[in-house]
Amino acid sequence: QTMTKIYDQDGPEAQQIAKYLPYFPFKGIPRFYDIGGFLAAPEVFQQIVDIFVARYADIGIDSVAGLDARGFILGPPIALALKKPFIMMRKEGKMPNTIASPEYKTEYGSRSGMTVQKDRIKEGDRVLVIDDLVATGGTLSSAIQLVQACGGKVVECACVVELKMFIDPPADTGLPSRTKLFKDLDINDVPVWGLVSEDVLTNEAELPTGYVDDGEEH
Repeated sequence: QTMTKIYDQDGPEAQQIAKYLPYFPFKGIPRFYDIGGFLAAPEVFQQIVDIFVARYADIGIDSVAGLDARGFILGPPIALALKKPFIMMRKEGKMPNTIASPEYKTEYGSRSGMTVQKDRIKEGDRVLVIDDLVATGGTLSSAIQLVQACGGKVVECACVVELKMFIDPPADTGLPSRTKLFKDLDINDVPVWGLVSEDVLTNEAELPTGYVDDGEEH
């Protein structure tokens, strides 16, 4: 079982899509990448869905899991196109009959674990995990642990944007390392793929007069 088509990170398709991912100063982060840019362009949104569907059509998956909240936007059209069930992974207290992963850390700070409903992932299920962006990998690590706790296997974690600066930064930068996190949790065998990296995300949003960073910390 192999991927139908391998799309290169930052390849020609990604470079075009990057134009629809403007960044804003938001939540205290200088470059917050806004997926609202491509959601407002149906042909670009469709292209992203088509790329993910082509990548995973023949790899053999049983379900698609999306992470609260932007994974809920990307995951369902991909799951429908693949004719696979869509599974919600949500913050605690949002769904009945759930199990939770341990607390995890993100670029914004510590978070309580993600949850999934107990009967959604069965022993041996091959699960594709979808989110909009991977940075430190904290949220993805929570999703991977949930799938494994249910007896499933994560085929890949797929995101539109991967911030490579967090993959394995030099220790003197003080940046968290996704590689170290995954090794510490013994999940470093799970592949992570992003279509676009910060290398081609150069579309700085034009801020309107009076723009205020009013993002909540989480």
